[in-house]
Amino acid sequence: MSKGKVLVVGSNATRIEIQGGTTGPTGQYLNETVVPILALVDAGYEIVLATPNGTKPHIDPVSDVAQHFDGDEAAHRRGRAFFDNDRAMNDVRTLRSVIDDGLDCYAGVFVPGGQAPVVDLMQDGDLGEILHHFHSRGKPTAFLCHGPIASLAALPRAREYRAALIAGNLSKASEFAKDWQYAGYEMTVFSASEEKPIEEQILHGKLYFNMPDALTVAGGDVRTNPIDFSPHVIVDRELITGQNPRSDHPLGAKLIEALNGVMAST
Repeated sequence: MSKGKVLVVGSNATRIEIQGGTTGPTGQYLNETVVPILALVDAGYEIVLATPNGTKPHIDPVSDVAQHFDGDEAAHRRGRAFFDNDRAMNDVRTLRSVIDDGLDCYAGVFVPGGQAPVVDLMQDGDLGEILHHFHSRGKPTAFLCHGPIASLAALPRAREYRAALIAGNLSKASEFAKDWQYAGYEMTVFSASEEKPIEEQILHGKLYFNMPDALTVAGGDVRTNPIDFSPHVIVDRELITGQNPRSDHPLGAKLIEALNGVMAST
């Protein structure tokens, strides 16, 4: 018997803008998606996957290696097989259909990383509506790596905010950042120094903005671990954020802890 349902919000982006007017390949990271989800499943929770357009997220090929599973080939194979074959990963909903069917049945929400959420989720109005629901009810809300950038979808003018960041107009961005529900929350996200090797070796170009700045301008109290790619998770009220791919296991554990606490009190 399921302990409850957890909504997993995935991205549909496959390209990300880089400075100079070009784009680079992107997607969700495999381990950041499946490691916390498998932990939730093992803990007795039911998973519902939804994306903006209702199609399955694209996995960034650079993440589809055992290295991101602590070098464990068996864990990598299990994760890949789960993403490819499990019903929960293939019965994908649209965000709008999930809203229309009602959000009260969900115990919590989780947004994985990879750079893809920076493209679509951070400015998606349906995700903003979902996040308002979970925030108003204090339900566990977890974001991993680049995933915390999707919390900006809760801004009243998220699209304009993102456009101002891309234009490099931080003063304009701050005007669009008013009334963000997570302002003042302690949080973490993929750091600028962690982003640098991705930009140099994979994108071959620089992103228009870094993740800590994007959250800080909106009012987030961003705290990143100065030791790159070390596990780092912050919990502040209902918000649970993990900094990087190696935060996959600890974020899953903190999310389960929060969910168990909610279920025990109901």
